[in-house]
Amino acid sequence: MQPNTQTSVAHFLQRMSGVWHDVVEIYDLAGNLMAYDEHGGVPGAVPYENLVYIECDGVNYRQTNVTFRGRPIYVRSFAAQIIDGVLVFNKLGPEAPEHIGISGGPNCVIYTPRHVDAAWQRYSEPDMLYLFDDDHRMRVTFLYRHGEMRRSLRATGTRIAATAHQRVALDPRGLDGPVHHLPSVTQVFKS
Repeated sequence: MQPNTQTSVAHFLQRMSGVWHDVVEIYDLAGNLMAYDEHGGVPGAVPYENLVYIECDGVNYRQTNVTFRGRPIYVRSFAAQIIDGVLVFNKLGPEAPEHIGISGGPNCVIYTPRHVDAAWQRYSEPDMLYLFDDDHRMRVTFLYRHGEMRRSLRATGTRIAATAHQRVALDPRGLDGPVHHLPSVTQVFKS
């Protein structure tokens, strides 16, 4: 059975293709805005701003995040493929569980580990991405460290380019050069 086009992961990611300007805020469990995130994969000051380059052709997915304001420049790239309607990320690092993207219904995709295992107990950061319309999105993330909920993250995004084929003027790397780097390797899942 084929998924409803409006709820499919591929449809959502193709709609989300382009370049996004995200403003990222971090909250403690009581909802208080935090000034520093000590638990994230890349600890640092908050709020901060990212450029998010996304390309999806219906099968292959590439994403590069470039922190450009509020924190030192940091670049992280991801790659994935849609297999049987599910986005399957390339391995994120040593001992990393398989990360997938699944439909959360219309205008929503959830990134999460496929299985709960020992690595998930050490670090997990499920994401819910929601498109309000073609140019506005929100990402909400829940961070677990050592099996305990630590904080939430909210990124509010505005599309600033319809395609991610070239760098945008806000990119601190400059206009020249490839948009995407080799996929990043994280150490947060290691025992």
